[in-house]
Amino acid sequence: MEYMNERGPLHGRKKIFTNAKEITMDNVIDILNQALNVHNSNAMDIQYLWRYYRGAQPIESRNKEIRPEINNKIVENRANEIVSFKTGYLIGEPLQYVSRGEDVDIDAINQLNECVFAEEKATKDKELADWFHICGTSYRLILPDEHGEEDESPFELYTLDPRRTFVVYENSLKQEPIMGVTYVKDELGNITYSIYTKDHYFEIKNDSVIEDNPHILGEIPIIEYPLNYARLGAFEVVLPLLDAMNTVESNRLDGIEQFIQAILLFHNVEIDKDQYENLRKDGAIKIKDIDERMKADVKYLTAELNQLQTQTLIDHMYQSVLTICGMPNRNGGSSTSDTGSAVIMRDGWEGADARAKDAELMFKRSERRALRVMLNICNAYNRLDLKVSEIEIRFTRRNYENILQKAQVLTTLLNNDKVHPKLAFEHSGLFVDPDLAYTISRKYEEEREQQNELRTGRDPDDLETPEEGQSGRIVNRGWEDRNRGNQTKTTNEE
Repeated sequence: MEYMNERGPLHGRKKIFTNAKEITMDNVIDILNQALNVHNSNAMDIQYLWRYYRGAQPIESRNKEIRPEINNKIVENRANEIVSFKTGYLIGEPLQYVSRGEDVDIDAINQLNECVFAEEKATKDKELADWFHICGTSYRLILPDEHGEEDESPFELYTLDPRRTFVVYENSLKQEPIMGVTYVKDELGNITYSIYTKDHYFEIKNDSVIEDNPHILGEIPIIEYPLNYARLGAFEVVLPLLDAMNTVESNRLDGIEQFIQAILLFHNVEIDKDQYENLRKDGAIKIKDIDERMKADVKYLTAELNQLQTQTLIDHMYQSVLTICGMPNRNGGSSTSDTGSAVIMRDGWEGADARAKDAELMFKRSERRALRVMLNICNAYNRLDLKVSEIEIRFTRRNYENILQKAQVLTTLLNNDKVHPKLAFEHSGLFVDPDLAYTISRKYEEEREQQNELRTGRDPDDLETPEEGQSGRIVNRGWEDRNRGNQTKTTNEE
């Protein structure tokens, strides 16, 4: 079994740069070869972390010099636990595209969500999250659908293997991506490179450009999704602690076996091999003292490992892993007077939420690049008329945490005459898409007012229609009446 302990400690993946300002057929092979020098080093680290995540960890190759027949190799795969929690907590629920502003076509937003649903984007987001939590980065490829307008979605989404994919950036202040590369290897070991720039596609095999075609995507369709700027995996910073936990657990089991299989000591007793075999078979032996000064004795040499101290060490290392990785602990608490917020703070859920928000910002930056490619493809088929600036990316995790408190905030703000109702929907945190919730609620209130007017005998056509407020926000007749009442009250007081 192959391990890579000789690589030493890992410190994230290197970002690949080039001094070239433009990728052409003349320089694409040279730039590719220069980038592969850095990528190959990153790929070796990624392979090591991928195997570590799967359970192929250094403890499985350890050697034991003393009593080598007792050599337990226990893998306590905390790396898998960390990745599973991080991915589930970050995107346990599908991402949603919502409108950013009031003048955005809601139907177009809904149609975009239908397109990404048809492509099973939620599952592919999960694959991305697994990769960048394992090795610090991941890649997505977006291409036009082969069926075009006949398909439910005009584009296709692919999650690429980061061991065979990379993006090259300009060595400038902006550090914009200039080239995306992915490759495959056939059965004979021949590698075919697929290279995308903003307007060209190159295919290289055996150091020769075999294809050079322009494309109309307008962007590089290979988008990198780094977990952080250093491209560190979620468990990479605690690899020494994880290895130490495996070692302690293995030694602990060795200690138990060595206690049970203790060495038998014969003091002043001569015994040959046949007699020893009979001893192991019958479980008894007859001995005789040589004289009063030389007492015969047969006993086990035992030294039991202190399990309490060992467990204390294990607990300390595991708690350190949780703290460094930003994960909640499993300690709980005995207090019955803690509020929900106190439990969240005490058990580390606040720290986990802060880490998830940090990952959200990095994910959104890459997701906007992906949105630009998807919208370019949709616009080419006249499917949508949207801009990236009109779309907000929403994560729906933990939306129902402290729901009673959020509902109380919403009620309090709605009952405040000086706060616009739309601000109440936005700042309560109760809704994933506050704009949509505000619009639906406003229409519902208007329908109720019309029904009430019908019951009282008034003509619904006499009702006032919504107007555009001074701040550009839409207000209905009930909110105008409320503001008018406040103005009358102020006048009377004066």
